[in-house]
Amino acid sequence: MSPSRHAVFGHPVAHSLSPRIHAAFAAQTGIALQYEAIEVAPEAFTASLASFAAAGGSGANVTLPLKEAAFALCADTSARARRAGAVNTLIRENGGWRGDNTDGAGLLRDLGDRQGLDLRERRTLLLGAGGAARGVAPALLDAGIGELFVINRDSARADALVDAQEQPGRVHSRYYTDLTALGEFDLIVNATSAARNGGLQKLPMSLVGARTACVDLSYGEASIPFLAWARAASAHDAVDGLGMLVEQAAESFALWHGVRPETDGVYAELRGRNAALVTAD
Repeated sequence: MSPSRHAVFGHPVAHSLSPRIHAAFAAQTGIALQYEAIEVAPEAFTASLASFAAAGGSGANVTLPLKEAAFALCADTSARARRAGAVNTLIRENGGWRGDNTDGAGLLRDLGDRQGLDLRERRTLLLGAGGAARGVAPALLDAGIGELFVINRDSARADALVDAQEQPGRVHSRYYTDLTALGEFDLIVNATSAARNGGLQKLPMSLVGARTACVDLSYGEASIPFLAWARAASAHDAVDGLGMLVEQAAESFALWHGVRPETDGVYAELRGRNAALVTAD
């Protein structure tokens, strides 16, 4: 039987560990799978995805900055994708794409099961309002965090993310200039891609308290600036996005193939291989 064809689309995407992760899942479950990374600029994404489908593509992951564009291209979407307004997983069905979002589920599984963090009632700061932030905000709220404050360079996008949650007494939009007045947070999640371009906003250390967990949704080199700040501020926990990446990939794999792979071994192998970049996360 010929392998099913899958891919991850992004810009940039050459750094992605997704092909390695899905190859490990395929070997573990005995499923024939072809999985590649496809670099595509936002303006070419629609045509590239159509070409992928025409060549037999049956499923795809989508990473930044294409998650919101992917949502718009779907004929059908899951409830969690609609809440996010962003898609990171595409399933080919009836000649069209069904979109889902496994980011939130992946983050919660990593933080709860692997990192042992209890998120309930944590006063939370979310940095960023793009596709990654949209994917995790509803899941964090469902997990029982306390108030959620969203900060983004483009305040209109932060306002839109906040409005989409429909919890005005619990979810708030603020500006970067407000940070010094906001006090301590129990959970700080960096969902921006600024560090990839050397543009991570300067953050006051007063945001971090004795029990603060700082989480970067990125991994590898892109996570280093934020996690270095977190450790300098004496955060209780500093966690990168490698575990989330593995867990959201397992959720995607289950959507495509009907079986959820074991993740701890894959995570441990990747953590070992990438230790030089993501030590002590």
